[in-house]
Amino acid sequence: MINLPAPIAAYFTADLKDGDAVARCFTDTAVVKDEGQTYTGREAIQAWKIDVSARYSYVSEPRAIAVEGDRTVVTSRLTGNFPGSPVDLRFLFLLDGDRIAALEITP
Repeated sequence: MINLPAPIAAYFTADLKDGDAVARCFTDTAVVKDEGQTYTGREAIQAWKIDVSARYSYVSEPRAIAVEGDRTVVTSRLTGNFPGSPVDLRFLFLLDGDRIAALEITP
């Protein structure tokens, strides 16, 4: 198990729950980029998580952490009922205090 900063650990824990829990990990004006789409603000982030959870059942297991400039990069293994499973994805987090200001998910 890797040692994640508290806001990032909270995100991966919330990801096991629901859209409300995930949205609470972010600042009011946070931005998420995933699968070619951009979601701005907690309400849009909540809707994104609800949609992803409705389409896919998956488990995300953080495996590595690095710092690239002002971003914390977590490589996580996702396993589930989606095309290409399992896959390692990079989660690029920009933190603002105890919340996430931006997240980009890339292959």
